[in-house]
Amino acid sequence: MAQHDLVVIGGGPGGYVAAIRAAQLGMTAAVIEKEEKLGGTCLRVGCIPSKALLESSHKFEEAGHEMAVHGVKVAGVSLDLPALMKRKDDVVTTLSKGIEALLAKNKITRHKGTGRLAGPGKVEVTAADGSKTILEAGKIIVAVGSKSVVLPGVEIDGRLVGTSTEALAFDSVPAHLVVIGGGYIGLELGSVWRRLGSKVTVLEYADRIMMGIDAEIAAEALTLFRKQGLDIRLGVKVKSAKAVNGRCVVECEGQPPIDCDRVLAATGRFPATADLGLETVGITTDKRGWIQVDEHFRTSASGVYAIGDCIPGPMLAHKAEEDGVACVEGMKTGYSHVDYDLVPAVVFTHPEIAAVGKTEEQLVAAGTAFKKGVFPFRANGRARTINDTTGKVKVLADAATDRVLGVHIIGPAAGDLIGEAAAAMNFGATAEDIGRVCHAHPTLPEALKEAALAVSGGAIHA
Repeated sequence: MAQHDLVVIGGGPGGYVAAIRAAQLGMTAAVIEKEEKLGGTCLRVGCIPSKALLESSHKFEEAGHEMAVHGVKVAGVSLDLPALMKRKDDVVTTLSKGIEALLAKNKITRHKGTGRLAGPGKVEVTAADGSKTILEAGKIIVAVGSKSVVLPGVEIDGRLVGTSTEALAFDSVPAHLVVIGGGYIGLELGSVWRRLGSKVTVLEYADRIMMGIDAEIAAEALTLFRKQGLDIRLGVKVKSAKAVNGRCVVECEGQPPIDCDRVLAATGRFPATADLGLETVGITTDKRGWIQVDEHFRTSASGVYAIGDCIPGPMLAHKAEEDGVACVEGMKTGYSHVDYDLVPAVVFTHPEIAAVGKTEEQLVAAGTAFKKGVFPFRANGRARTINDTTGKVKVLADAATDRVLGVHIIGPAAGDLIGEAAAAMNFGATAEDIGRVCHAHPTLPEALKEAALAVSGGAIHA
């Protein structure tokens, strides 16, 4: 029976980061992962491969449609889909090997197989050949991540009708792709295949896209995405989707059936906590599958902790990493904290969309008095030089104290710009604080400075 101070079930962003931090703090740690590649859904079939495809598809579209304005004439542009997919796979492999190296560097044991709780202080590992090993640990972290939600009536066949996993590896460009769900996964992958030549129809049940994103920003994004060619239909209830004679048929309430080449089901994710042996230590989940934890990530079972997508909160890789670090530090110091109000979110479409803090709708619902400052990228010098002027920065600040409560961006490099806002808000910055910081010129972050100045009516270039 192998013994460790800490055993982590799951080698994703939360799990491997928790193990590394534990090793740094002097604990003997082990990670259990059934997939050959470490990194979890995010690295293998999520965040990283989708961003690689987004980047490649954006370059393809630029070469075919957007270089002439720069005086660059490009002729005969064609798509090499196998090469594009190989690059995506190479990125994933390289980063996964990097995680392996980090585990080795920190003397963390990697157990290949499926981890399952087997009573207090014990984890059973089932290898691919069926052999079983029992690990013993003083502390156990459950970091098993999440799985794709599939609506009733949607028949996943792994080829024509699939989830994001299949949409990351199509062997040809579908003539017509139907995306079920107008969240960030559906819009990102829909954008990839639209750029590569597909007709893309997005079916969203709600009356808006990207629930959770500030409504003003989401509305602007909807207009821009439709101009780009995405056929986004709101208020559509999908009854079924299935493969029929080599084609796909999607049936919606009150509408004619849609015939298409492929279907992407992108309707959210749920915790992968089933068949984990939770009952062997007396842990139960809520109706969605989440494990309930206290402020130190402790479950109801002594010595068992949970982090990442399998506990309530944003299902984001960086949130899982913060959980992992805080959880392990709490084991050693008795203190751990993650401010879930300040977890940034990014949608890597074009333009990018990023947010941190409260939305305008949340502030209104809470009765919080606030001031708003907005600055458009069309008035930013750097945005002009790179010919990417769509979108804006929106800063929301407390009406009485001027403390920044939320920042929302749609525009070039929004995912990078949101980092400054998140840092400022973590230190309790006011809009004036951000506006008084000297920003280099010409740069995109100047748009954040100007939006912060606009909160009090002091924007210079608007």
